[in-house]
Amino acid sequence: MDDNELSVIHSPEAFESPLDHMEESDSPQPDPEEMLPLLTSPEPQRRMIAARAFCEIQDSRAVIPLINLLGEACPLIRVSAAYALGRNPSPDAVEPLIEQLQQDWNGYVRKGVVWALGNCRDQRALGPLVDALKTDIPAVRLWAASSLGQMAKVGYDVIVRAVPPLIQGLIRDEVAAVRSNCAWALGQLCREMPSNAVYAGAIDGLIEALEEDKDMGVREDAKSSLLRVGDPRGLQIIEELQRDGLI
Repeated sequence: MDDNELSVIHSPEAFESPLDHMEESDSPQPDPEEMLPLLTSPEPQRRMIAARAFCEIQDSRAVIPLINLLGEACPLIRVSAAYALGRNPSPDAVEPLIEQLQQDWNGYVRKGVVWALGNCRDQRALGPLVDALKTDIPAVRLWAASSLGQMAKVGYDVIVRAVPPLIQGLIRDEVAAVRSNCAWALGQLCREMPSNAVYAGAIDGLIEALEEDKDMGVREDAKSSLLRVGDPRGLQIIEELQRDGLI
């Protein structure tokens, strides 16, 4: 399994995670008392089953064993541990997740790690997420953009630093799905910002995407973000484009 398998953004396999099917299940949730000992089982299959169980259930006692599973040789265990840590976010997991993001060869694992880092909502994750958005494969860039949108509640300084790379991703990324997630993330961040130069730059980027992006989905996501933010300039542009039948 190499990173080229994730380069096609529309491949369903590229976006499967331990969460995808569990969220659809009507079966009873796993018992944490049964799953916790399995996280340290000598049998890899049992460790993976337990890690996937904590993608669905929350228990702070699982955090340290899940962190340890990030170092497993099997990528299926590592990716399950990453998603489980995203479901059980902890400040203790942030540095190990960052380290794994920077060294893991497997794109599926890195995708899970950036999702988990977004859920941790910790300023330490900002730099690594920005780097992932700029340099990683498409499937990882997509989730890095979404995770940067999760930084809206972390603090103003973090928001200000997250906005410029998201604008760049919105305007320049070659993959429409990544641009769409950048549009969504900018909308999340702008709702927490005062009206200043950084805010204005984000609105400019969203308006440019709305007016010029060749992908209908990106334009729709830019429009949705502008509507959520409620910026008067953005609302006026939307009204004008609708009046002219352009959106």
